[in-house]
Amino acid sequence: MKISACYTRLLLAWMLCGFAAVLQAAPLARPVPTAPQVSARSYLLQDFDSGKVIAEKNADQPMEPASLTKLMTAYVVFQELKAGRIHLDEEVPISEKAWRTEGSRMFVEVGKRVPVELLIKGMIVQSGNDATVALAEHVAGSEEAFVSLMNQYAHQLGMNQTTFKDASGLPAEGHLTTARDMARLAAAIIREFPDYYRWFAIREMTYNNIRQSNRNTLLFRDPSVDGLKTGHTSTAGYCLVSSARKDGMRLISVVMGSRSEKARADDSQRLLGYGFRFFETRKLYEPGQKISEVRVWKGEKDQLVLTVDAPVWVTIPRGSYGLLDVSMSLSEPLLAPVHKGQALGQLNIRLGDQPVVERPLLAAESVAEGGLWKRLGDGASLWLEGWLGGNDD
Repeated sequence: MKISACYTRLLLAWMLCGFAAVLQAAPLARPVPTAPQVSARSYLLQDFDSGKVIAEKNADQPMEPASLTKLMTAYVVFQELKAGRIHLDEEVPISEKAWRTEGSRMFVEVGKRVPVELLIKGMIVQSGNDATVALAEHVAGSEEAFVSLMNQYAHQLGMNQTTFKDASGLPAEGHLTTARDMARLAAAIIREFPDYYRWFAIREMTYNNIRQSNRNTLLFRDPSVDGLKTGHTSTAGYCLVSSARKDGMRLISVVMGSRSEKARADDSQRLLGYGFRFFETRKLYEPGQKISEVRVWKGEKDQLVLTVDAPVWVTIPRGSYGLLDVSMSLSEPLLAPVHKGQALGQLNIRLGDQPVVERPLLAAESVAEGGLWKRLGDGASLWLEGWLGGNDD
């Protein structure tokens, strides 16, 4: 059949228009710029829910934490409160060592008795080294014994590049951590102690007729920021672990070794702003939610639901949610018996050619082995499917 040149041109134009329309309709990922330049010698920006590291620089370089140390002191004290070994209203006698501790102070007085809750606030809001030592002595009998607890908890949390030498963050040889380890600790505090975390948002506190403001100036300039802690010594520089929540997304920022108090706040705000502006976090699956259903052979049931044991969060560039690709890799054939919680495959979530999440797929329930005739029948079906598959060219 002959087709005129005019008709051919019309057909080609129609095809090109259609192709252009498809391209126009396809979602395109929003370009993401590089992270902002900051003065900090080390930093890390991380999503709290997904754990995704959005930006980092020298995040595994050992650094002096200064008063960021008090985050671990708080974590240990919170553990003691949770276990019921100490209580918020019990009074703590102030030792001469606590009273004499140099650096930032709550201005507690030797021989006085101060409630645990007030000392915690003095440690967090006023960064009181005196309050910190008093808490350490109350929990463990001595600061040295308390430091041992700090390092044990650090190990349990996977803070593998962290070693504490004191409870308050005064300079000491070998007293080191990293931005990544500090982010891990901050996330643990937020996750495990939501009732106590609110203390990190307190802007000022008065004790002994002395009013002091929280040194985390982001609390005064950004309503989305609700914690955590500052630190500074002449050798550590200016440090800040901060967290902010906006539009259902929580970010954790760690800056270490900034050049000034203003710079650490500016550095942190630039990083947080970058994360909120160019990224989004979504929850894809809940624990126990049905993700897929698979065939079970030789069992009492033919179908089995696959699930996950923890929420599946993704942090991705804004506007790229529609480009996510979800797939599963399964071990087949699946033969009974199957035990609840048994790993049977893997959930794979990708954005383009980049993996975003890989999570084990688990059996939502147990499936016992079927009776004799069920096993024989399924065995014959498997053999037949295998024979047909083996001869399929």
